[in-house]
Order: sequence, then C-alpha cells, then structure tokens
Amino acid sequence: MLTVHHLNQSRSQRVLWALEELGVPYQIVRYQREKSMLAPESLKKVHPLGKSPVVEDEGLILAESGAILEYLQETYDPEQRFKPQETNQKRDYRFWLHYAEGSLMPVLLMKLVMNSLGKPPVPFGIRSVGKLLAKGVDKAFLKQQIENHARFIEGELAQKSWFAGNQLSMADIQMSFPVFALLARGGVENLPNLRAWKKRVEMRPAWQRAIVQGGPFDLPGS
Repeated sequence: MLTVHHLNQSRSQRVLWALEELGVPYQIVRYQREKSMLAPESLKKVHPLGKSPVVEDEGLILAESGAILEYLQETYDPEQRFKPQETNQKRDYRFWLHYAEGSLMPVLLMKLVMNSLGKPPVPFGIRSVGKLLAKGVDKAFLKQQIENHARFIEGELAQKSWFAGNQLSMADIQMSFPVFALLARGGVENLPNLRAWKKRVEMRPAWQRAIVQGGPFDLPGS
C-alpha cells in the first residue's frame, strides 16, 4: 500500500487531498514539527532532505509535492480526470504546477521568516532589531510583491472556477498550500475570487476526508 510521510500543517496535506480525490488506498506515517517549526530529524531516515511530503509506492520513494502530484496523476488517473487535455488548459495546468512553489511560495516564506525575527527562538537582545529589519523589508519589497501576486491570481480566477479551467485538476491541489497561506498571512484585502475558490476547495468531500486523515489545516496568520 502507498505510504505518505505526513508532517502536520505542511505541504503533505495536498498529497492526502490528491489521494482522496483519486480514491487510492494509502497509509500515513505521522510526524510533528519541532518547537522551531522545522521537520523532525527522523524524516531524514526516509529521504536525505528530511522534508515532507515523501511518498513510498512499491519501493519508489518520491519527494517534492509537485513531482508527487504528477506521479499520482500519471499512475492512478487513467481517465485523465485531474489533468486537462485541451491545449490552452494544459498550458495553464503546467504553469500553475510550477508557479506555486517557484514564484508564490518564496515570497510567502520570506514574509514568514521576516515576521519571526522579533519572536523566540530569536535571542531576546536582538528581537527589536529583527522587528525593525522585518518592517523595512516588508515595506520596501514584500508588501508590493505579495500584492502583485495576489492581484494576478485574483484576475486569473475571474473567468474560471479552477486554475486550469472549469474542472478541478492537480494544479488546484498544488496551489492549495500557497493560496491558503496567502489568504492567512498575505495581508491583502478584497480577494473575492480567491476566497470563493478556497470555499469550493473546502466543500469538496475529498478535501474534508483529507482533513480528517491529516489533521487541521488552519494556517495561522502573521
């Protein structure tokens, strides 16, 4: 049986969602974040990077959520329900699969790191400096970048229900983690299309089953 090495409140939630959509049986090996919010060292016994998600399937060990989702679609979706076949939609599908981690997540991660500079475990004596640095970076760079990404995605969802057309695809599953993080931490107002997309996700029975399996997925705000 396929095994998912699942870290709480992480990208591996979207792998569980994909498996529930596909109806593929799986088992979960659970890991909890350290106080530092990093993954535990025990994950390195599964894959040298020590990150989650990692999937084991018939002796094959796969890391990186985008690669995992493509593998699951190619292996367990013979009817092509989760990959569009029309040329323009296929192009969009490929774009969002790469955009999620290649463009959107880096700025969101940077914001998360900046916001942590004034908090433990940063030493008390330099937290005030950390806060000032974070405010400066946010004002000079991050706020504008995140706003730009948010407005771009909002516009793309104005004419369609899902990222690669009017049917759920692996592109939506890949985009779920950064979009949820953007809405929780981005500080951008007036995003009705993005919030409607999030609501559609949360209403899907497969998403709800994945939450039961993987645990709550309420990413805290900044």
